[in-house]
Amino acid sequence: MVARVPSRIPRQQLGASMIEVLVTMIIIAFGLLGMAGLQMRMQSSEMEAYQRSQALLLLNDMANRIAANRNNASLYVMGTTALGTGMTCPTATATIGQQDLRQWCEALQGAAEVSGTDKVGAMVGGRGCIQTASGDYLVTVVWQGLTPISAPPASVACGAGQFNGDSASSCKNDLCRRAVTTLVRVATL
Repeated sequence: MVARVPSRIPRQQLGASMIEVLVTMIIIAFGLLGMAGLQMRMQSSEMEAYQRSQALLLLNDMANRIAANRNNASLYVMGTTALGTGMTCPTATATIGQQDLRQWCEALQGAAEVSGTDKVGAMVGGRGCIQTASGDYLVTVVWQGLTPISAPPASVACGAGQFNGDSASSCKNDLCRRAVTTLVRVATL
């Protein structure tokens, strides 16, 4: 008889090797870092959207005030002089127009919501201007954006050059200035 040599049975893998575990951990780490970056970007976009909605509310508020007081609309014109953050609000309240400008200035400063003594109810650095344009009234609200994008057109002079950072900042040449405008037409009857 011929003797048989037992064949060698391959060992089955019983667990994950250390290299497989390390590769898996690296993949998970990159995924989590990507998620963290996405979360930060979403928070920045959310804040930009919040500021834009606040600016639109304040813009429409002043446009409606001018339209409601159309007989005295010329009293609202300030040119490129801005009201709002960093400015002293008008104190005169003898006319409806003066009251409107004072209330709008306070709203641009964030007086609608306070945290302790800080006004936090509006945009960062919110300012507003009212100019005349061919018999119409151009109402503009500007504020400080969080990241640089593109500067508003040169025709929007309100707040120009007031939202630039220092020399190391990426907010140069009005790249962080945000602006919304509307035109109020007052008919002469």
